[in-house]
Amino acid sequence: MESDSLECVSLADGLDEEEIAQHVSSKPHAGGAAVPGGSPATSVHELLECPVCANSMYPPIHQCRNGHTLCSTCKSRVHNRCPTCRQELGDIRCLALEKVAESLQLPCKYNNLGCSEIIPYYSKIKHEAQCNFRPYNCPYAGSECLVVGDIPSLVAHLRDDHKVDMHTGCTFNHRYVKSNPREVENATWMLTVFYCFGQYFCLHFEAFQLGMAPVYMAFLRFMGDENEARNFSYSLEVGGNGRKLIWEGTPRNIRDSHRKVRDSHDGLIIQRNMALFFSGGDRKELKLRVTGRIWKEQPNSDS
Repeated sequence: MESDSLECVSLADGLDEEEIAQHVSSKPHAGGAAVPGGSPATSVHELLECPVCANSMYPPIHQCRNGHTLCSTCKSRVHNRCPTCRQELGDIRCLALEKVAESLQLPCKYNNLGCSEIIPYYSKIKHEAQCNFRPYNCPYAGSECLVVGDIPSLVAHLRDDHKVDMHTGCTFNHRYVKSNPREVENATWMLTVFYCFGQYFCLHFEAFQLGMAPVYMAFLRFMGDENEARNFSYSLEVGGNGRKLIWEGTPRNIRDSHRKVRDSHDGLIIQRNMALFFSGGDRKELKLRVTGRIWKEQPNSDS
C-alpha cells in the first residue's frame, strides 16, 4: 500500500544525544508490548508513536537490532544511535509494524467536534488536514491572533477580545474616514461581523499598498466552509460626486486566510485618486461610504 510522504516534526530539535536519551527513557517504550486492558487499536497506535518526537510513524519505520523503533526523521537526528539502548541503528526497516499499520483504522482526532469518520492509518493525516470539523483560525486580521475554535467560540472571541462590532441584518451602510489618506501602512482598518440567515459574515475594509500606489479594499468572508459560502452572494457599492463603483461576488470562507483573499484582489478595490474623488472637498481627507447587502442564492430547479 502506498503512503504519502510525511515529515515528522520533532520535539527533539535542538537536543543533544544525552537529552534525547533522557527524553526517551522517561516515556513508555514504543516498541514494547501492548498496554494491558487497552483496546487493540489503541495499543497498536501507541506502538506507532515515535519515542523521540511522539508523532505517529510512517514508512520507512526504522528499528535497532533490539527491536526499538523510531521515525525516519528522528533517525537522522540521533546520529544513527538508538535513543533507547544506544546500539547502532543501521538500516533495518520494521516491516512488520508497517504492515500492521496498514490494517489499522482510527477515529478522526476531531471526533469530539462532530466528525464520525473512521480512517485507515495511512490516510489519517490527509483526512484531518481537510476535515470539515477541524477548528477555524481567528479571522481577525489586525494582529497575528493564534486562537482557533468552532464558529460560536470564535464569534464570542471576536466580540469579547477584539471588540469587533456585531450587527444583525443583511444590509450595511458604513462610513470610513481617514484624515491623511497618503499614510498607508498595510494595516487593517475595520472588521465588522454580521449575522443573517442564521450565519455569520465578516466584512473587511482596509488600506494597503498595491505596487507603488495605496488602494482601499472591502470584501466579505463567510464564517464556515466553502461549500456553505457558495449559497450566498453579496454586493458592495461606493460612490460620490455622481459616480459609483459596484462589486458583486460570492463571499470567501474563513478557511482562506485574510491575506490570501486580499492578495487575490477578490473584492471591491478603490484606487486612491478615485477614493479622493468620491470623498469630495479638498481631497485631503478620505470620506468613503460603503453600502451593501447579503442575500441567499435560490436553488437551481434544473439541477
